Amino acid sequence: MFQKIGVWLIVGLVLFTVFKQFDKPKDQTAVTYSQFMDDAKAGKVKRVDVQGRTLQVTPADGNKYSIISPGDIWMVGDLMKYGVQVTGKADDEPNMLVSALYYLGPTLLIIGFWFFMMRQMQGGGKGGAFSFGKSKARLIDENSNTVTFADVAGCDEAKEEVFELVEFLKDPQKFQKLGGRIPHGVLLVGPPGTGKTLLARAIAGEAKVPFFSISGSDFVEMFVGVGASRVRDMFENAKKNSPCIIFIDEIDAVGRHRGAGMGGGNDEREQTLNQMLVEMDGFESNSGVIVVAATNRSDVLDKALLRPGRFDRQVHVGLPDIRGREQILHVHMRKVPIDPDVDAAVLARGTPGFSGADLANLVNESALFAARRNKRAVDMKDFEDAKDKIYMGPERKSAVMREEERRNTAYHESGHAVVAKVLPKADPVHKVTIMPRGMALGVTWQLPEFDRVNLYKDRMLEELAILFGGRAAEEVFLHSMSTGASNDFERATKMARDMVTRYGMSDSLGTMVYVDTESESIFGRNSTKTVSELTQQKVDFEIRTLIDSQYALARSILEENRDKVEAMVAALLEWETLDADQITDIMEGRPPRTPKPPPATQFGNSAGTPGPAPGGAPATA
Repeated sequence: MFQKIGVWLIVGLVLFTVFKQFDKPKDQTAVTYSQFMDDAKAGKVKRVDVQGRTLQVTPADGNKYSIISPGDIWMVGDLMKYGVQVTGKADDEPNMLVSALYYLGPTLLIIGFWFFMMRQMQGGGKGGAFSFGKSKARLIDENSNTVTFADVAGCDEAKEEVFELVEFLKDPQKFQKLGGRIPHGVLLVGPPGTGKTLLARAIAGEAKVPFFSISGSDFVEMFVGVGASRVRDMFENAKKNSPCIIFIDEIDAVGRHRGAGMGGGNDEREQTLNQMLVEMDGFESNSGVIVVAATNRSDVLDKALLRPGRFDRQVHVGLPDIRGREQILHVHMRKVPIDPDVDAAVLARGTPGFSGADLANLVNESALFAARRNKRAVDMKDFEDAKDKIYMGPERKSAVMREEERRNTAYHESGHAVVAKVLPKADPVHKVTIMPRGMALGVTWQLPEFDRVNLYKDRMLEELAILFGGRAAEEVFLHSMSTGASNDFERATKMARDMVTRYGMSDSLGTMVYVDTESESIFGRNSTKTVSELTQQKVDFEIRTLIDSQYALARSILEENRDKVEAMVAALLEWETLDADQITDIMEGRPPRTPKPPPATQFGNSAGTPGPAPGGAPATA
């Protein structure tokens, strides 16, 4: 607040001083000197006050005015001869300091204003505009950092890799007496949200040492040499607090390959990288200072940064598996009241591909759902609704669908579900819904029993048949086609093409890759054609054969299970959402059990809930 007021005061003072320079006394040129002397000779001037070269004239009619004397030495005598009363005094010697400030004031104020703005652009702090080269790393001392390995879950292998750092920081003699040297740097590599920053803080929290945190983009400025200066200052501060940890987040912002700009543009980033290389393993050793960096783009880092002696060790922090997701959920569930019916193992099964940040968001969304419903604890229903919202978006309860559209969507989703239940190696069907969510009019979710590491041909063929179940149901039961299967066809075509061209799953084409090679350059992606036209025709024929055979399989399954499809459609039209137990009842020929009533909320009753499951076969309409 006070800074803004100060800025506007300075701007106003500068403008006032500048305009004051061009401000001239009024009426100085209204009467010429010759006319003034003629008036004095004619007796029309009563009095003249002489102030230096300025004459304040009082005519007989009383309308005063001012003129500038041209330096006439006979003027006073002539005026007295004409009967004019002359008064005044000689001009004082001008004050040199006042004159200098008067003429140089605007320039000084503008320069001061520029320094003030540069200080604000640099974030203020000690040193003001002269602190460009100071490090922006934030120091978290050992007493403020309460994060430990107990707060990090889902990456046991990564914790084992970095546990050596904790032991070294606690007892460096244990390694040094045997000639061992702790790595100078550890690079944490992994997708966003997997807990790389949290793991680095846990290292410092376990070892009880200072923790310097900075982002790679904080080094680079528009001024060449500033980044290198900040690197030097950061390592100097770290040496004063050693043993300590320096954590550089998103190091790819400053550690990219040198020379990628082809010699043009600003080389500030390269100078910063060069200084970092020298500080990490240069002429002087940084004993007791360990650099931990994080990135999700290790492929773009400079080779000199990754060599032994700098980042000696690369630790992959990947997406958690099913057991890791369960552990992460337990960590975040400690912060909210949980109902006894919540099963973290079931939630972990239904969230393949979720990172630690995604799971934290899932717990938070679940708590928000429970708060809307005025509950005292978060139950499984809240977690399921939160999971559906994250995957597919909120329910579109206000969407107006004609009964014909609802019926067509019910047949489409029932086709997916029945084919998935009949095929032996398909993932279990978790939920089917015709409640619109996001861009989808209905969804069929399959819940994997375990995380997949490899893809197998027989399972991929069944997934193709499940994807075609929606369109096949439309043709068998409705004798029509809709655009709702477009996403199914895209996924099926891509999967079939990969089976033929990448995975060698074609009997006639054999184990050979039939994909055009791609390479990246600074001008974008370049594609080199390595497949002939004749071979491409064979590839297309194999893809068509796979697709047609699995489409025929899906259609035959639906024709053999007409009664089950009709029963599922009737249940969907009545309840909008079917869970796994109701689907099992229908497939075993029993009437589906009545669903539990939805919980009452402050916004009204909750409608049916569609289910999530990536890796299954969601059908969008």
